[in-house]
Amino acid sequence: MCGINGILHLQSQKKVDERILTRMRDSLEHRGPDDKGLFIETNIGLGHRRLSILDVSSAGHQPFLSDDGRYVMVYNGEIYNFKDFYPELKSNGFDIKTSSDTEVLLKLFELYGLKMLNRLNGMFAFVIWDKKERKLTAVRDRMGVKPLYYSFYNETFYFASEQKALFTAGVPLKMAKDGMEEYIFNRFVAGENTLYENVKKVLPGHILTILESGKTTNEKWWDLKAEIQNQPKIKNPVEWFRETFDDSVKLRMVSDVPAGVLLSGGLDSSSILASLNHQNHKDIQTFNIGFKEKEHNESHLAKIMAEKFDYGFHTMQLEDNALFDKLVNSTYFQDEPIMHLSEPHILALAQLAKPSVKVLLSGEGADELMGGYVRYKALKYPSLLNSIATIGHMDYFTTKPRYEKLARYSQIKDNDDLVIYNGSNIYPNDIVKTFGITAPPKNEYRKQILQDAKSLYPNNLRRQALYFDQHTYLCSLLDRNDRCTMGASIECREPFLDQRLIIGLGSLDDKWLFTGKKWKFILKSAMATRLPEEILKFKKVGLSVPWGDYLIKSPGFIAELEAFSKSDLFRIPYFEHINAHKLVENLRKGDTKMIPYIMPLFMMHIWLKNYANKF
Repeated sequence: MCGINGILHLQSQKKVDERILTRMRDSLEHRGPDDKGLFIETNIGLGHRRLSILDVSSAGHQPFLSDDGRYVMVYNGEIYNFKDFYPELKSNGFDIKTSSDTEVLLKLFELYGLKMLNRLNGMFAFVIWDKKERKLTAVRDRMGVKPLYYSFYNETFYFASEQKALFTAGVPLKMAKDGMEEYIFNRFVAGENTLYENVKKVLPGHILTILESGKTTNEKWWDLKAEIQNQPKIKNPVEWFRETFDDSVKLRMVSDVPAGVLLSGGLDSSSILASLNHQNHKDIQTFNIGFKEKEHNESHLAKIMAEKFDYGFHTMQLEDNALFDKLVNSTYFQDEPIMHLSEPHILALAQLAKPSVKVLLSGEGADELMGGYVRYKALKYPSLLNSIATIGHMDYFTTKPRYEKLARYSQIKDNDDLVIYNGSNIYPNDIVKTFGITAPPKNEYRKQILQDAKSLYPNNLRRQALYFDQHTYLCSLLDRNDRCTMGASIECREPFLDQRLIIGLGSLDDKWLFTGKKWKFILKSAMATRLPEEILKFKKVGLSVPWGDYLIKSPGFIAELEAFSKSDLFRIPYFEHINAHKLVENLRKGDTKMIPYIMPLFMMHIWLKNYANKF
């Protein structure tokens, strides 16, 4: 919905520089091209770029002031159930002057303080300045759908929706060694830390409070483990799931502008489409990315679904120079080296959708909630991995990419590490052998989440991995979706991430998730009467991309692969033992096993060349 930013000079009456605040704000213009605003009062300054979704009139302008002038708020997101609070606010003497959720959010804060957070159904990152107590309060939604970054630098607190706004304000761009380690070993930095020194995230479900004196507190307002433990037993899981999912989809269609669906053709996005049809939504536009390579392509299924419900269908392919250009663009919007390797495609898809819609629904979260990844299957019988470890050198395991990866994974002996590295593409042994990097990251946040998972699901590695991914891998996916869609000035909403579904699914027995050949049993059961067999039984592809072919066959990539082998990246002490020439030569000779080793380094090279140098 928006981009937010701000500056608070601590322990001083130093005036906020309007030019710096404005530059910060306008580096986020892609997040909000419809309106812009500033609030400055001596040492505090707030900025806002608006993407108008609810109440597109000027009444929703931000920064938003309370009627008595005490509070000033900047807010990014949507409160889907905001109209439910109208009677309550009116009975407490509040006038409702707009039809925006922004006004409701601030009035709820005035009435109840932060106790109102648990009643919100939505995605949000907001910051409120209290003029009376001289206090800044920053809040992030339960799952971290909406981003919020901050830095303390030179006696000043800076915050923004994206890191680039912090760098624009003068916070130094410096890579953190711990961050680089996590990027190489785990694909992304989890928890409050980032790839950068002195740049942090407000954690999902957390409140950060900063007093003018510089005193800060950081507290959790939503705890998934406690919520699952307190969830009453669900009597009819399939009926419960279908009703709750439909209501979640209904809520996420609350909008004063057109909405569409990111439709892969897989089970998750097709379930959203089926729910919309079941609820008689008309004229829905769907957007799909296709591949000429058959094993990566689900477009034919997406087309079947759109035509079945008489919805609009738009598809595209992204290749060669167009793909390379989108890779550079998506790296800028992402602020970090891309790691899911589908970022250019989602950005292109959002740009394709932009003339038609302002809101897109996505199936994100279903895999982490219901066991949708093949990689979870390796955790069903950990003892079997020991057997694979002893025969992993046989041809059967070395010639098929998926089994080759399983053979490498089976070298991990510790159950905790099996969970921590389950989402990685290369594992500690591989990194030692190929990169010469021996010290794994500290992973303190990951280890804490794993302890919570183990206490909630003792001796159940699959459930531990789901809970672990919901706090780590899923956060990186949500960040990807937010950056790629907001890069095209479109808002992305995720119906599977309604808190009722997250908590309820976490409380169900294993059989509701892990029954059947491809798991996600409860979703298939709930959608059995709504979806055709070809969707229910199709082998999951996901948004996988044939990067190996692109790197050695596509003109823009061929030239960049040569530049990569001589990249400045390999002058950084952490990467100095890596033989990039050898990696590239092996790939050119047809050794596709090099792809998972090359891709994170190649994407970091692209980031170093095209992003880091801007600041």
